[in-house]
Amino acid sequence: MTRDVAVLGAGMHPWGKWGRPFVEYGTTAARAALADAGVAWGDVGSVVGADTVRGGYPGYVAGATFARALGWQGARVTSVYAACASGAQAIAAARAQILAGLADVVLVVGADAAPKGFFRPAGGDRPDDPDWLRFRLLGATNPTYFGLYARRRMAVHGDTPEDFALVKVKNAAMGALNPFARYRKRVTAEEVAASAVVADPLRLLDICATSDGGAALVLSSLDFARRHGAAHPVRIRAVSTVTPRFPSTVLDLPDIATDPALAVRPSDESFRASIARVAYEEAGLGPEDLSVAEVYDLSTALELQWYEDLGLCGEGEGAKLLREGATAPGGRTPVNTSGGLASFGEAVPAQAIAQVCELTLQLRGAAGDRQIAGARVGISANQGLFGHGSAVVVVR
Repeated sequence: MTRDVAVLGAGMHPWGKWGRPFVEYGTTAARAALADAGVAWGDVGSVVGADTVRGGYPGYVAGATFARALGWQGARVTSVYAACASGAQAIAAARAQILAGLADVVLVVGADAAPKGFFRPAGGDRPDDPDWLRFRLLGATNPTYFGLYARRRMAVHGDTPEDFALVKVKNAAMGALNPFARYRKRVTAEEVAASAVVADPLRLLDICATSDGGAALVLSSLDFARRHGAAHPVRIRAVSTVTPRFPSTVLDLPDIATDPALAVRPSDESFRASIARVAYEEAGLGPEDLSVAEVYDLSTALELQWYEDLGLCGEGEGAKLLREGATAPGGRTPVNTSGGLASFGEAVPAQAIAQVCELTLQLRGAAGDRQIAGARVGISANQGLFGHGSAVVVVR
């Protein structure tokens, strides 16, 4: 029995700093996805909302919030939160409902209205919250974490700031072609090097911004898709939402200490590598099958890490792969054809959904000037705080 579900519709609200409620961004994206699918709102049997912690109570019950904004019509409702993996968790919940026969058509929505500057923990004192502790005890803001990870790659693998800058150059060139991107301007390596230092060795143009934005998908059973006239839709074949394994020998914030490895042998694979592996195994595919990938470039250095975690190259070979042009359009596996977070910024609940929107366009052959010829298989990858894995395999 197939475990595929159809992607009938994809919709987005442009990323930026618009100063309006997150609900507006989500409903705009939802209506665009419904229109793209050719599905009436009344035909949706379930709504799954990816939560935002910045929208007050409506943000904590995003599924119901979006259902209400679109007009109560009796659909099932689910709300999920998994930090930056919230969108993938929402897709996983929607897929499970379809495969279980609980709904033929499910609307998945995520949207955020981000603060100025970097993200910080929700208010209040929470000494049992690792995210709160890393800010309070270490002063380790997100850019600090990105800088530490970049330093580690430089020390362990020999990466250079010039390598990191090339990631930004590549992604900005694609973002310049994306009408939903916040930053639509090409940049040069020299401009990256001339931008202000934020967290050494990373500069302003190495780090993604915080943004407002929204994204939505209309998913359905394959039977519904055929009845609806979509005989060969883009399909979600696998969703990986795995957790890390004990012990962890590489510090990965918000944790502020590694797990002891005295009694238990460390795993041979990293957490991020396990996210991709589980997705590949479920899909019955491998990195060699990929046409395109969307990865979580919180910083330029982290994109290089994802190349290795996705199996596009060996450990420490990410920068070499980039310099060879393998991850650019025309290369073996183009990465972040949307422009990535470098061009969009973070709108946390929408990010993983937006990645699948881009993969859907690519596999339909509808990505315009960003189109990768003959795209048939794509993967998205990111992770959320506290060990939330996130990878989605999409096929045509």
